[in-house]
Amino acid sequence: MFKIDEKALDIILDKMIDTVSNSKREIVEISEQSRQEFEILTAELLKTRLEVTETINKGEQLEAHVKLARKRLAEVSRNFTKYTEDEVRSAYEKAHALQMELAYIRQKEKMLIERRNDLELRLKRLEQTVKRAENLVSQISVILNYLSSDLQQVNEVLNDAREKQEFGLRIIEAQEDERKRLSREIHDGPAQMLANVMMRSELIERVSRERGMDEALKEIKDLRIMVRSALYEVRKIIYDLRPMALDDLGLIPTLKRYLSTTEEYNKIPIKFVNLGEEMRLPPRFEVALFRLVQEAVQNALKHADANEIQVKIELRKKSGKLIIKDNGKGFDPTNKKDGSFGIMGMKERIELLKGEITFDSGLGKGTMITIDVPLIVEDD
Repeated sequence: MFKIDEKALDIILDKMIDTVSNSKREIVEISEQSRQEFEILTAELLKTRLEVTETINKGEQLEAHVKLARKRLAEVSRNFTKYTEDEVRSAYEKAHALQMELAYIRQKEKMLIERRNDLELRLKRLEQTVKRAENLVSQISVILNYLSSDLQQVNEVLNDAREKQEFGLRIIEAQEDERKRLSREIHDGPAQMLANVMMRSELIERVSRERGMDEALKEIKDLRIMVRSALYEVRKIIYDLRPMALDDLGLIPTLKRYLSTTEEYNKIPIKFVNLGEEMRLPPRFEVALFRLVQEAVQNALKHADANEIQVKIELRKKSGKLIIKDNGKGFDPTNKKDGSFGIMGMKERIELLKGEITFDSGLGKGTMITIDVPLIVEDD
């Protein structure tokens, strides 16, 4: 028998909490710096806008003076015998001086407008950075609460030091994997799309000036599609973190919403059938069952090339059953390479719930996943 080494696990948990706390502080500092820069740039933008207005007004006034000076110069040139040499020279110098001043004002106006546009773009980016930082701080706060409370009770659940160490290491690895996955998804998805949206918006401005509003409207339609894709990716990432509707509405309504959104975006029919009762389950069951459906559907979309998916669920007082079926290219369940980490994760969730999962599939035959889970339904 191994002696329970509570100190070793406490050290691991303390290090995890310190790491997450430091990350939170760093993000808060980034957010505060961005907010301060936002305020400075906002003041500078207001000042620049006033200067642009003043410069435009001054340019219009100078343009009127230039017209008068040119008119005077033309009159003097036509009737130079009526005017003295000094008067002719004075008319020419005045017209030239006003023309040079007008050119300077127009150049200044152009530079100020470019500065104003640059400040507006930087402010939009800073605003996005502040919002992302605030969201990350909120998420990290949830993680800290979890680490500070639930994980501190692990000592009462684990039976020996080996299980504790493995559990702590698996949590650390899962956190790092989740960070990498989220970083990759944000970089390849919303971040890339938003960068394209920014460039496309600048293109629309040029198209409207050079080719007219009809061409610009076509570009706007394409831009709307890109924004819609970015919105879907953001919602998907939120769902991956934890769908808020799961806590508020329960498993069945959340599945309906998730499958409906997925169907709408991917343009693939997803049929959802609830054969049992629409009741609430303990949170760990709702989260696990939702993740199982999510993983199965994403596998069907990404790897199976399916064009039709069916999801059936039946919840009873003491048991729950899930069937996820697709008409994709299928795989060989006996081949571990085909199983990948997604299927391994599904099996691990089922083991934690003390349930059973079976994969009925073959190359070119589609896939049917059957899940049976014993439930402990809490009485109202």
